[in-house]
Amino acid sequence: MPEGIIVKALSGYYYVKPLREGLIATQEETITCRARGIFRKNGSTPLVGDHVVYCLTENGEGMVDELHPRESELVRPPVANVKLAVLLFSVREPDMNLNLLDKFLVHIEHSGLNTLIVLTKQDLAQDNGEATLYVKELYERIGYEVMVTSSLTGAGSEELRKRLTRGISVFAGQSGVGKSTLLNRIVPGLKLETGEISLRLGRGRHTTRHVELMDIGEGGFVADTPGFSQLDFLELGVEELSTCFREFVPLAENCKFRGCSHLHEPDCRVIEALEQGKIAQSRYDHYKLFYTEMKDKKRRY
Repeated sequence: MPEGIIVKALSGYYYVKPLREGLIATQEETITCRARGIFRKNGSTPLVGDHVVYCLTENGEGMVDELHPRESELVRPPVANVKLAVLLFSVREPDMNLNLLDKFLVHIEHSGLNTLIVLTKQDLAQDNGEATLYVKELYERIGYEVMVTSSLTGAGSEELRKRLTRGISVFAGQSGVGKSTLLNRIVPGLKLETGEISLRLGRGRHTTRHVELMDIGEGGFVADTPGFSQLDFLELGVEELSTCFREFVPLAENCKFRGCSHLHEPDCRVIEALEQGKIAQSRYDHYKLFYTEMKDKKRRY
């Protein structure tokens, strides 16, 4: 039975790219498939990125018969087998939002994916790039990979394209940061719709309305996802939050109390590191904010 990768899911149809000897046959046409009813009975749903077994039907379409085990699965956006999460945040228009960036990072850490932070629209920087450099150095010290790009000048685009080869990456971030514009630059001929920034609201129009894998060559695929500006913590337990802050993890092992919340306990190594300037105040403030938000949600639900 033939096998393939789901590259798009839309209105109950799954668009499958055939595999040949374990590699996606990029020159072959995509097969339009339905999924067998057994998936609904089992409570499972095929996702973009799934490695599937399918069969061809008499009408020239196909039927998804089987899903291979997933290496990873994201709930939002719904993508399977992603190896790298690319978080795009703009220098300006909209302004840099470190609170939202840290919230994205919590979710990505919880999912177990590798992360690449891409700072876009560097050409709009008004302070000789000092704010961008501060953000880049802050997150590199924590251990994240950070790139700076400009879709206007093309700076960083080729470096980013090379980084995205061999595997599935997911693009995510605040609306209006230039995801579609950047993808248009690194994938010639793609021609994704791009949206103007609302200066009154400070955010962009959502231009991507479904998840789709795009071939960038050399075995690399990118999932461009619907823009969104809010995330919730319903799938994450409050006791797991501190483990999603990378710089907290090695310190927490030496806290006086097991299960330390890093908020008020004595001999807390995280608080000590904060006071010594080894942890950024913004990161700790966001941790406290998220902790409170999660506690409030738990009480409501």
